[in-house]
Amino acid sequence: MAGTLSGIRVLDLSRILAGPWSTQLLADLGADVVKVERPGGGDDTRAWGPPFAPGGDGTPSAESAYFLAANRGKRSIAVDFSVAEGQDIVRELAKTADVVIENLKCGDMQRYGLDYESLRCLNPKLIYCSITGFGQTGPYSKRAGYDFVIQAMGGLMSITGESDGRPGGGPQKCGVPISDMMTGMYATVGILSALHERQTSGEGQYIDMSLLDTQVGWLANHGLNYLVSGSPARRWGNAHPNLCPYQAFPAIDGYLIIAVGNDRQFQSLCRVLSMSTVASDSRFSTNSGRLANRDSLVELIEQRLRTGNRDEWLEMLEQAGVPAGPINTVAEALADPQVISRGMVFSMKHTMGASVPQIANPIKFSRTAIEYHRPPPMLGEHTAEVLASIGLTAGNLDELHAAGVIHEPGRLLFE
Repeated sequence: MAGTLSGIRVLDLSRILAGPWSTQLLADLGADVVKVERPGGGDDTRAWGPPFAPGGDGTPSAESAYFLAANRGKRSIAVDFSVAEGQDIVRELAKTADVVIENLKCGDMQRYGLDYESLRCLNPKLIYCSITGFGQTGPYSKRAGYDFVIQAMGGLMSITGESDGRPGGGPQKCGVPISDMMTGMYATVGILSALHERQTSGEGQYIDMSLLDTQVGWLANHGLNYLVSGSPARRWGNAHPNLCPYQAFPAIDGYLIIAVGNDRQFQSLCRVLSMSTVASDSRFSTNSGRLANRDSLVELIEQRLRTGNRDEWLEMLEQAGVPAGPINTVAEALADPQVISRGMVFSMKHTMGASVPQIANPIKFSRTAIEYHRPPPMLGEHTAEVLASIGLTAGNLDELHAAGVIHEPGRLLFE
C-alpha cells in the first residue's frame, strides 16, 4: 500500500535530531528520503553510544540506539558536499527533489552553493527547510544551537523541576531532547503545508525553523498565564499551576498520579477516598478554591492515599472515572498491554543481519496504514543506487570513491 506521501522526494542534509526526526516522519508517511552523510563518520549520532545494536554475529555494531531512533525508512548516501564534486551531486539530486531539509549553521549552505536561492534556480518548485538554533535573522542567528541550551533560554527549565523553594529543588531539563523533537514536528507541519500550497501556486518556498522560536511557541498555557497575569511562571514539580489536585501522590508501595480536571471529578475522588467532609468543605468545592487552599488539600489527600496500595487505589479511581495512572519506568511503559496492543513496539531486519527494535509512528490512518519498508540505513548503504539514478556510471563512482568524495560500504575499485 502506498503511503500518503508516496511520490514525494526528500533530500535530507540534516543530522543529529531535529532534522532527522522530521525526515523520519516524512519517510514513515511514504516519502522517499535520501539522507546525505559525511564519508567516514556519517551522522554524528551513529557514534552516540553505547548502547549499540548487535550485529549479525551478536557482537555490538557501529549502529547506536540513538541513530536507530530517528533514521528509519531512509536511504543513506555518503557524499562530501564540502568539496565541489560533492556539491555537484547534491545539486543534481535537488533538481528532482520536492523537499530539501538542512540544519547547518546559518550561512554554511550559502558557502557551499547549496542554499535555497541557489537551488531554486535549478528547481523552482523546491520546498527548502532550514533548521537552526536561533533562525536566519536576529542578533543570535550566527550562534550554534543545542537542545539543552534552548530548553534553558526558552523558559522550559524555569518551569521544570521540583517546586520553587523546596530543598534541593532547581531547574531541570526535560528527560528527552524535546526542543529538537518539537522543532522537527513543527518543521514537518510546515513542509506539508508548503506542499499543499504548491498544488495551487506551482511554486516552492523557504521555511526558516528555529529551535528557540519553537520552544517559546509551545510554552502554551505557561506563556499565556504570564502574558495575561503578569505574574512570573514558576516551577510546580509534579503539580499543575491551574488545577488541583493534579500531581503525584505516594501510596504505601509506590507513586500514582491523580489528574482532577473539574469539580465533578473532585467529588468522585472524595468518594473513592471516603473523604466526605473534604467533599463538602466550601474551601474545596471549586477549582479556584482548591488552588487557593492547595497545601491543605494536598496534605489531606496524601494522608489518605498512604493508607492503601497503589494498584488498589488505581482500580477504584478507574471505576469512578477519576483520571489517574501509575508512574511507569520506560521498561514498564514499553511493556504496557495497551502499548503492545496498539503496535507501538516492533522490530525490523537490519542490513547488518540482526533485527533492531523500533518504536512505531503513533499516527493511525483508517485506509493508508503506515508501513515500514526500510530499517535505519548503514552509512552510505544506498550510494551507488541513488547516484546511478542521476546518471553516474560505475567508473564515475570509482573515481569519486578513490577521491574520497563518496563512500559505499564494501565497494571495490575496478581494475
